Amino acid sequence: MKQKIVIQLSMSCDKSRSKALTLAARAAGVTSMGITGDGRDQLEVVGDGVDPVCLVSCLRKKLGHAQIIKVEEVKKPEEKKKEDPKPPAPMPVPVHPPPYFYPPSSYYPQQYPPHFCDEQPGNCRTM
Repeated sequence: MKQKIVIQLSMSCDKSRSKALTLAARAAGVTSMGITGDGRDQLEVVGDGVDPVCLVSCLRKKLGHAQIIKVEEVKKPEEKKKEDPKPPAPMPVPVHPPPYFYPPSSYYPQQYPPHFCDEQPGNCRTM
């Protein structure tokens, strides 16, 4: 479950902001983080399976005052689902002509015209 955690910190200079970002980046499961708020005093962390209590206690040890403002679940945007209501066009089926097969010349047996002999068979057998 992806969640967004907003933490209020006592950050007065850029060095402490940089230190807060590096500490948040080292936490397990963090995918993105950033500095937000009017006074640039809030740390926004987005991640999967991030322990907010452990993260705040680590920030308190290194930076001083830290307080959880909100923890909320990040849902996937459903705009993409609404934009594509029509089904995709069906793919055209390729039509292939039938293959042409030319049988070899020895495929069909050669037929000779029938041989008729009007003569009486004699002693010669080579006819």
